[in-house]
Amino acid sequence: MAVSAVAVAGSLMAVTAGPASATSNDPSYGCPYGAVCIYNNADPNSGIQSGGVYWAYGPHNLSNQFGNHYVMNNQYGGAWVELCTGYNGTGRGKSIISAGYGFVEDLNPINSIALGTGNNYPCSPP
Repeated sequence: MAVSAVAVAGSLMAVTAGPASATSNDPSYGCPYGAVCIYNNADPNSGIQSGGVYWAYGPHNLSNQFGNHYVMNNQYGGAWVELCTGYNGTGRGKSIISAGYGFVEDLNPINSIALGTGNNYPCSPP
């Protein structure tokens, strides 16, 4: 029994030691460094929504995401995420979130997000 407790304690230590040893690569509210995350609601401590982690540049369609949600852009190097009213990164751009920032957004009018770099926004600027 004592061996199991030591193994469990060792496992927990390994899990908590990983992020603590990172420097600028720390996840923000559980959002992995380099990703964009959409949370269950307006509270970033609510947990990341199922399927709500996006890594690749380009458009990503959203489904069944209504009301206020916390959107975290934990990308780096000037990467942005734009919230678009149409599917496939089209329509009017509602908000542009710069790398390293997150805030609450009403996703009712949002049907897709687009990740990218530079000044080449797929939706029209807000």
